Amino acid sequence: RRLALARAFVRAKAQNQRTFLRRNTTEDIEAPLEEMRRLIARLDVCSDTDELMGVEGSIAAVYFANWSGLLADGPVRQAFAPASRNRRPPKDPINAMLSFGYALLAKECTVALLSEGLDPHWGFLHRPRHGRPALALDLMEEFRPLVVDSAVLSAVNTGMVGATDFMTSHAGCAMKDVARKALIRAYELRLDQMITHPVFDYRCSWRAVIRVQAKLLAKALRGEVPEYTGITTR
Repeated sequence: RRLALARAFVRAKAQNQRTFLRRNTTEDIEAPLEEMRRLIARLDVCSDTDELMGVEGSIAAVYFANWSGLLADGPVRQAFAPASRNRRPPKDPINAMLSFGYALLAKECTVALLSEGLDPHWGFLHRPRHGRPALALDLMEEFRPLVVDSAVLSAVNTGMVGATDFMTSHAGCAMKDVARKALIRAYELRLDQMITHPVFDYRCSWRAVIRVQAKLLAKALRGEVPEYTGITTR
């Protein structure tokens, strides 16, 4: 049962990453998209969560290797194109913004889980560890590309942040206050954006979708629905 839940989180995240690339890139990425499709198909035969995380890592590597193609061509791409996903500490502006945005998203998911009476520290994909909201990290997987990656891309491509809004040294890359405030604004705008729910077909914000998914997860754990299905877009 734990593996089934973990697989649902990873599959939704991977499908959303692939869709995000397909929708927003300016490059020819048929080969990377096909590689991601092939890796996503492997998720169904993973025998444990360790194997699942291994495949997830391979999908993420393909995704982030093609992130530069999402950036506006010209000075923006030259200034911001990341080589890969990196953290602790992040080494470039894109990764600094992604890490900060994911921390905001983890908090949003923690609140949503608590509102459903779930302990955000007991995860299925992520292992519980002192001070780590493992279940919130599980729930946020499918929303990483939908909310945070989208907000970061918007902040960069629309000029909300610039290359001079960051401090880079041998210790890593950090956002200045102006970049942090701009990213928070882009993140909140994305959370409040109204969409048609892909499953229930009514209008709601991404913030509301997170709460709906927390509710569905609670229902799945209590046996009120047969399984948990992650949110995906077309």
